[in-house]
Amino acid sequence: MDTSVLIDSIRGRRTEQVSKFERLVAADEVMLGDLVLSEFLRGFDNEAESRHVHATLQGFPVVELCGETIAVEAARNFRHLRALGVTVRKTVDLIIGTYCIRNSLPLLHNDRDFDAMERHLGLKVL
Repeated sequence: MDTSVLIDSIRGRRTEQVSKFERLVAADEVMLGDLVLSEFLRGFDNEAESRHVHATLQGFPVVELCGETIAVEAARNFRHLRALGVTVRKTVDLIIGTYCIRNSLPLLHNDRDFDAMERHLGLKVL
């Protein structure tokens, strides 16, 4: 799952992705990437809020998204998309998408950076 869905959820936005997220939580089918966790927690104004939210999220398994293999593949994917005239704005999104592609995992997101990865790289989305 991408950070965009967590942000929408905590802000009380009733999006299609938030509804899917809630169903996945109920079915115990949510996994967080370590970079997603970091990206989400950095958005809190103070340490107390961040600790509280982190404690809540500890019920989800956290996986390491990036190592050398994913880093090299993400760079390759970036170049491939650039050659098609598409620029992924955030490196973290490129890593998340590449991890999901490599591991055949569907991604729940609400972020246009993943649209090109779905269209051109075979990213599966929920």
